[in-house]
Amino acid sequence: MRFLFDNPSFSFEALRAAGFATYGGADLGEILAAARDIADGGEDAWHQTWKTTATRVQAIGEKSLAGGHRVSAREALLRASNYYRTAEFFLRDHPATDPEVTALSTLSRDTFAQAIALFDTPVEPIEIPYQDTTLPGYLYLVDDSGAPRPTIVYTSGYDSTLEESYFAIAAAALRRGYNVLAFDGPGQGAALRRQGLVFRPDWEAVITPVIDYAAGRPEIADDRIVLFGYSLGGFLVARAAAFEPRIAALILDDGIYDFHAAFARVLPPALAQWVAEERDDIANPVLAMLAGASTEVRWGLHNGMWALGAGSYADLLRKTRDYTLEGIAERITAPTLVMDADADAFLQGQPAKVEQALVNAPTTFATLSDAEGAGEHCHMGALARAHQVMFDWLDATLLKR
Repeated sequence: MRFLFDNPSFSFEALRAAGFATYGGADLGEILAAARDIADGGEDAWHQTWKTTATRVQAIGEKSLAGGHRVSAREALLRASNYYRTAEFFLRDHPATDPEVTALSTLSRDTFAQAIALFDTPVEPIEIPYQDTTLPGYLYLVDDSGAPRPTIVYTSGYDSTLEESYFAIAAAALRRGYNVLAFDGPGQGAALRRQGLVFRPDWEAVITPVIDYAAGRPEIADDRIVLFGYSLGGFLVARAAAFEPRIAALILDDGIYDFHAAFARVLPPALAQWVAEERDDIANPVLAMLAGASTEVRWGLHNGMWALGAGSYADLLRKTRDYTLEGIAERITAPTLVMDADADAFLQGQPAKVEQALVNAPTTFATLSDAEGAGEHCHMGALARAHQVMFDWLDATLLKR
């Protein structure tokens, strides 16, 4: 599916931004107006146009708030947060030191924080103890009754953020009586941008402290904690579930068996061999050539070096080899929904490998199709359809417990 752009990366990211309109994260007219001012593949124009759009929409929200119009303010600030995230997306040349990355990501967080303060349901900013620091998060509650409810723990992906959690799962969950505990883990959102924490494959070391925190909250039913993995989170929560027994169910959106395969699929065999043999003097210049020719490859390599703490392109590719369920998947026993997108440009075939490997877990496999507009990675542009599948399954699964 191509949406507004022929460049595959621009098309997907525009669809991602627009798809959040389902839950108030975008307005179609704003998306169309921004897209018409961006040349296909023009990363500078992408950055500036989305920043301009976000700034304008933020001003609308703040004016509405000053006038006492809470609903209008909330809606505009939610959209601004999404647009600031979109503006930052392709700024990956020197993300750890780029002041514009810091500024835009801060604005995305701040406008979201303003918006949730205006929600009709309680949302609590939280800090989850982790090693010698904390991880930032939000606890979205159905109401303020204090009654224990089933709760979904959200783990985001390779490039997603805590603020996306509302659109990716929380809005749909709250409507159905589920709390959501969302957080930025190592390699994600503010944990990466503010604390310099990079991804780790042993995600059980992250999830266990999160579940410990959840177990101490009276609003969370500790026998109905569900892990939800978004994009790369689909691997991370599956890995964690293999070592964490306190999980009632697992939703993989979408399933990932071997993250390295997402990179290896675009590598010529000889290049893959050079990387494996650590012939970086040859591999890195060739990877640089591939990056120069493809927005998708360039962004994937640059974001990965930052988020995984890699020293070079080749080093990144070797690090991704640790992100596999091989030898681990058979330890998962929680009921699992494996989501699959039949036109996934990044992880084609990976969900089926997960399903095959889950030999000791009751597993449901759900393919959403391009024909119904739901075939993109994480079902971007079709969130209502994806959530219908997820929550119909989850309602039935938890009833059986």
